[in-house]
Amino acid sequence: QLQFVESGGGLVQPGGSLNLSCVASGFGVNAYAVGWFRQAPGREREGVSCISGWDGRSTFYSDSVKGRFTISRDNAEKTVYLQMNNREPDDTADYYCATDYAPACPLGMPVDAVDSWGQGTQVTVSS
Repeated sequence: QLQFVESGGGLVQPGGSLNLSCVASGFGVNAYAVGWFRQAPGREREGVSCISGWDGRSTFYSDSVKGRFTISRDNAEKTVYLQMNNREPDDTADYYCATDYAPACPLGMPVDAVDSWGQGTQVTVSS
């Protein structure tokens, strides 16, 4: 079973940028789609972005982050990144990466398709 370690969170001002990293350990991660999810205080966990396996040619973004976030992957480093630009206060949340062990991003990124979560990294957008 793959394990993920998220990092890069912190405090950023509205309009600022932050780059999150998700490092995988285990065999075969390059073949699987990897998604970023977030959970804001008092709210349900939601999928925000996903990148397909291998060449990462296919990506998905939720409407709330489209045009502001960019997902990418470095298979040599087993790492998936989430570049977040033009941050908004509603982006404040704990961010997690995960996979459902399929090569393509699942439609709508259902949270219940994931059976294992890491510790996440906390992002706070505040002036």
